[in-house]
Amino acid sequence: MRYIRPLSIDDAVALIAGSPGTAAILAGGSDLLVRMKGGFIEPDLIVDIKAIEGLSEIQEMPEGFSIGAAVPSAVLGENMALKKAWPGVVEAATLIGSKQVQGRCTIVGNLCNASPAADSLPALVAAGARASIVGPQGQRIAPVESIPVGPGKTSLARGEIIEAILLDNRAPRSGDAYLRFIPRTEMDIAVVSAGVNLTLDGDGAVVSARVALGAAAPTVLLVEEAAEVLIGSKLDEVTFERLARVCSEACRPIDDKRGTIDFRRKVAGVLAKRAATAAYARAGGK
Repeated sequence: MRYIRPLSIDDAVALIAGSPGTAAILAGGSDLLVRMKGGFIEPDLIVDIKAIEGLSEIQEMPEGFSIGAAVPSAVLGENMALKKAWPGVVEAATLIGSKQVQGRCTIVGNLCNASPAADSLPALVAAGARASIVGPQGQRIAPVESIPVGPGKTSLARGEIIEAILLDNRAPRSGDAYLRFIPRTEMDIAVVSAGVNLTLDGDGAVVSARVALGAAAPTVLLVEEAAEVLIGSKLDEVTFERLARVCSEACRPIDDKRGTIDFRRKVAGVLAKRAATAAYARAGGK
């Protein structure tokens, strides 16, 4: 096994693309090292990206935020500008693992691990986040929801590396929220989760919305019909009932010891309502 710590993203891409065997990227290592210790994977090459300039930084730009691939989740929670603009994204990131894990884990690693139950994904998808990807063919930008294609599988081509997550500036009177259900009080993975992002007009009616569900299908679900239910409403009881029904019907969950299919569908609707309520309040709705 080889371990290399490149100083540029181009060198990292070349190493991954040119590796004759299996290659893995090390950012926080909270998934990679556990899987290696468990004997699930044994990469021929590990490329540590933490020394690459810019990848351990959160940059606030005129158009929004760029979160580098090696930024730990705990650092997101300490960035007051990001926390104010995208509280749902930050609260999702700071639910990953324990306090110790949050000092190492990254939302890009969470994304590329491609677990249906990943905490950061529903919040990022609801936020309309995009991934900045660098590969042998150059740079491209892709919606976060297009990266996972199944449990443990991504759409990234060989040699491609996500260098940053991009979040746009918020429109006035906007808010987002993330909620999950877990059997324990902490340090567990979501049985079901929901992320909601809303923008309101001056009268408090929803003018745009995105609703995403986690652990409800092989990949995170962007439920467009749920957004349509919310748009034009002020989140009355009729709207909540329709939202819960649409979200429950959109689910394609598994049936296992952590929760039945019926249970997950019901909870998905409940969490969507609660996340929408929180997002609405953060947007300034009454």
